Amino acid sequence: MSILKIARMGHPVLRQKAALVGDPRVPDIARLIADMRDTLDDAGGIGLAANQVYAPFRVVIFEVPDERLGDGEDDGEADGEADGEGGASVPRTVLINPVIEPLSDDVAVGWEGCLSVPGMRGAVPRFTRIRYSGLTENGEPISREASGFHARVVQHECDHLDGILYPMRMTDMSTLHFVSEVRHNPGLREPLEDESEDESEDHGEGEEALDEDAA
Repeated sequence: MSILKIARMGHPVLRQKAALVGDPRVPDIARLIADMRDTLDDAGGIGLAANQVYAPFRVVIFEVPDERLGDGEDDGEADGEADGEGGASVPRTVLINPVIEPLSDDVAVGWEGCLSVPGMRGAVPRFTRIRYSGLTENGEPISREASGFHARVVQHECDHLDGILYPMRMTDMSTLHFVSEVRHNPGLREPLEDESEDESEDHGEGEEALDEDAA
């Protein structure tokens, strides 16, 4: 097992569409997954896609630990808060050949960052409820419904497999900033306004945040 180098925005591997995995149980894929786990532990993130470590396969790993569902305090560091979103923790999951299906048209805007765009974050719209499916590392089918922060993390990671980084999803580039500069701009500590496409009242708690160097 090894700690792998993480590609940064600008490297062409991050813009390539990853290839389907034929058999998740082959030794090369098993080794890749083990190395991705070690790399994620070393980086302190909550998600990683294979092409972030220069492996062009449709493999992601992610988790939503309890501490990432915290009280919404934003100190500008890697606290990964999910203000107002709540939800349950999710154990570390390996998802191979993922497919995402939105379960509603509701979209919420939340802060996101990325290990491949270190030190920065921006406001990104995401579907609030999805179903994702694929294979486990043992080749078994997996299908789950996800909402809130869980749904955001999965969409972020799976975007990598199609060569999409979170700034490409942003609709307001004025929100893109270095986390280190938040102390000079108190407005960046405030919860984002609900900019969902659905105006219903039951969608008014759509603010969540993905760790600025998390995925």
